[in-house]
Formats: sequence, C-alpha cells, structure tokens
Amino acid sequence: MTSGYAALAGGAAAMITLHAVSGLDPLRDMISEYAYNPHGWLLAVSLGLFAAGSALLAGELARRGVRPSTVVLVGVWSCCMVMIAAFPTDRPGMSLSMSGGIHRYAALAAFLCMPLAGWAVAARGGGGRTRLLRALSLAAGGFLLLVVTPYAVRMLGLDPGAIPAGLTQRLVVVTEVIILALMALPPRRATAHAARATGVAARVTGMTALDTGVTGRAARAAGRGARPAAAAVVVGAPRPAREDISPAGAGLGRREAVLAGAGRVGALVR
Repeated sequence: MTSGYAALAGGAAAMITLHAVSGLDPLRDMISEYAYNPHGWLLAVSLGLFAAGSALLAGELARRGVRPSTVVLVGVWSCCMVMIAAFPTDRPGMSLSMSGGIHRYAALAAFLCMPLAGWAVAARGGGGRTRLLRALSLAAGGFLLLVVTPYAVRMLGLDPGAIPAGLTQRLVVVTEVIILALMALPPRRATAHAARATGVAARVTGMTALDTGVTGRAARAAGRGARPAAAAVVVGAPRPAREDISPAGAGLGRREAVLAGAGRVGALVR
C-alpha cells in the first residue's frame, strides 16, 4: 500500500511542477493541452504514476475484501490514465482525430468511475471518513457536470466562454485523487473491532483453560475419596449365608422333596 501512495504523491508532484513551469492559464486551458508544452513530458509522467498508484491500491482493496465491482471501477480508472497519456488530445483549433477521441472518452470514463467507486465504499461504512468520502464523491460528480457542460453548449452552437473549463477539470482531478487515497486507507473502526475481538477471545480461552484445570483437579480429588469409601463398603458388607452341604442336611432335603411329591400325587387321585 505504501508504494501505491508513493506513486500517487509522485504523480501529484509532477502535475504541480508542470503547472508551475508551463505558463498556461489553469482557469481556461485544459490539462490535456500541456502535452504540447515544452515541459509536456511531465504530463505523461504524472498520468503514468497515477495509473501505477491506482493499480497498486486496487490490489490492496481486493485483498481487503472490498466488493469486486468497486475494485473494477478503480482498475478502469487506472487503465484510463494510461490511455489518456498514450493518446494525446488534438491541438487547439484542430478537428477531432482518433487519438483525440480516445483521449476524450477515456477521460470521461475515468471521471465517472472514481466517484462511483467512492460512493460504493461510502455506502458500506460509517464515521467521519465515510462522510467525507461521500461528500467528495458528490462534489466530483458535480464538477464533472460542469466539465461536460461546455461540450454540450458547443454542440448547440453556443459560446461556453463563461464557464471556466480548466478550473472545473482540475477540481475533478484533485477530488478524484483524494477519493482514491481515502478509499485505500485501512478502516480504523474495523481494525479496532478486530483488536477488541482478539482480546476477548484470548480472555475467554484463558478462562476456559482455568476452568478445565479446576474441574480436572476436583475430579481427581473425588476419585481419590471414592476409593476408600468403596473399600469400606466392601469390608463391612455382610457375608452371604453358606449353603448347608452336610450329609444330614442333604438327607433332610431329599425327605422333604419326597413328601411334597407324594402330597401332589394324592391330590390328583382324589
């Protein structure tokens, strides 16, 4: 994640340097027109670093479990940065060429993707950072409308001179880079919840282990106390009566059996 933020910072530094040395009007001139400035190579460097940084941060979002649709939007934004740098716009006053058309629509796609991604992330969170992300996403969408308005006015044959197209375009770029940076920050609330959950789980595990040890010791003590008691019961139990197996006893048993049989026969005869 650090490398992604470093790339974004490098891209912002290159863009600021380009604005400082180019001599163009940031209120009226479009960012794309810097490509024909002697320092125009800084534009390609800036866009390339933005593309690399957003790609790295998209990977971080994917590892964090952010919704795949949001990751795709950030990935599309990264690809659009590459296309914007690879296909420069047309010089002022020239008719639209293929390169200029690719540049224009790639920029439009990028300007659409990042507010949508920011809004999607803000919709699933809470807190001050989420509110800021939602506000920036709405602001980027509003600035985008102002960027598109001059093109629509020109299509109607009107003069859009009253709209500072350069300023509105720069506002879109700035807000979208901030949105990207905010989205990639680790969620503080989720981190705190995870830490608390880990601490609670550790305490519960410790208490369970303590209870298990106490229960085991009690069971062993009960077992040691039960063995003498059982032995005492066995020693004090009365012995069963021994069967009389003497000859006299045996003869008496046979005589009683004979008499009982005779009685049953007599009863049948009657």
